[in-house]
Amino acid sequence: MHLLCKIDKAIYSLVEREIQSSDVVITDERIEHIKERHPQDYERFMRYIPQIIQELDYIIAASKPHTAVILKMIEENGERFKAILRLKVEKDPSHYRHSIISFWRIGDATWKKILRNKVILYRRE
Repeated sequence: MHLLCKIDKAIYSLVEREIQSSDVVITDERIEHIKERHPQDYERFMRYIPQIIQELDYIIAASKPHTAVILKMIEENGERFKAILRLKVEKDPSHYRHSIISFWRIGDATWKKILRNKVILYRRE
């Protein structure tokens, strides 16, 4: 398990009110998942995950409980990302942490489609 960053509980409480802790981690198993499914994204963009989590542009409603779908455009290179973050809630075992499930780069058309068709829970001002 690798500690990545901390979340802003005020923002993420829009997804889940019972947020516990603020540490965000990624497990070795999830790293392997990302490398297998999005190998070029992991190698080139893994360093941006803390920025994606902490300086997000949008949180989109997810179909799974306790989950945030995060959208972030990285200004310096114009790349857009989608990340899935499982939030630790009060009912979870004590050893759980907020955890990156996956992340990948998305194109402009996908970005616009998500914003047009999904429920936006948070938008950065």
